[in-house]
Amino acid sequence: MKIRLLFLSAFLFTLHSCDTDDILPALTLTSSSNEISEDQGLTTITASLNSEVEQETILPISFSGTATFNEDYVSSEASLIIPSGDSSGSLTISSMQDEDIEDIETIIISIEAQGDVTVLNSSITISLLDDDSDSDGDGINDSDDDCPNEAGLPEYNGCSQPLLIINEVLYDPPSGIEGDANGDGIREAQEDEFIEFVNLGGTLDVSGYTVHDNAQERHVFPQGTIIPSGGVLVLFGGGSPTGAFGNAIVQTASAGILNMNNAGDFVTLYNTNGEVVLTFDIEPLSNNPNESYTRYPDLNLEPGDDGILFYQHAGIGEALGAFFSPGTKIDGTNFN
Repeated sequence: MKIRLLFLSAFLFTLHSCDTDDILPALTLTSSSNEISEDQGLTTITASLNSEVEQETILPISFSGTATFNEDYVSSEASLIIPSGDSSGSLTISSMQDEDIEDIETIIISIEAQGDVTVLNSSITISLLDDDSDSDGDGINDSDDDCPNEAGLPEYNGCSQPLLIINEVLYDPPSGIEGDANGDGIREAQEDEFIEFVNLGGTLDVSGYTVHDNAQERHVFPQGTIIPSGGVLVLFGGGSPTGAFGNAIVQTASAGILNMNNAGDFVTLYNTNGEVVLTFDIEPLSNNPNESYTRYPDLNLEPGDDGILFYQHAGIGEALGAFFSPGTKIDGTNFN
């Protein structure tokens, strides 16, 4: 009987010495999302224990991975803090936007080994997804690329050529003073002809570019001719252009004449390498309109349902009967 009592006492002693107080709390690291976009993305990192802590517990953490701290992302806290009487603590990882085209980057949050807890998983990896795309592979983000479906050049905002268009052309000025398009008080058919160029791309230096008709070179853009993004340049045949012209850049043909034939002509703009930048075919338009032809709506790049891209100016409602609008929109307001 004594032997049995001694055995039972020893068993109870052993059971008491293995009390759960001697087992360290287990810590688990989790995230609300394992992927975040660089465009205002965020995820919450949580450290959870399987029991409440009696006093505030600070868990130092470190950041690593291919993403760069304070450049690609930031953290709301430098440590994970579990308040007294609680069993978990959290911090937030927020992405930072940039315009670089990048592969998927990683953010690794690691918790250092702790003497008073058992760390079940010491790190967690977050994928940082790039929201900048480059469909044509020319190194220019689609959001900044005026020609996202064709590889281009940075100086042309991603287009292979400058996105420069002819928005309006007057090759047959009306008779009398109504045909005084350049505003110098004289109606002279050759001088009042004009071509209205609009730059839909990035800032463009057209110094040295040339304008030709079917016969010969008619104009060389002088040094320092820079058309800003959204800017307008009006090239008259000659005379002394007088007026605001919507704050457009105004020049007259260096050859003293544009000589666009009413019966059909072909205007070509060449860059300094002799490459064709754009062309304008007068042939499909009527021979003697006595007014300009203009894109409608202004800057429209595609023909309408009727298959027409250029319309006679005075016939458009917004023109209020005006025969032309060099440097401005059809209704006479500035482009910018």
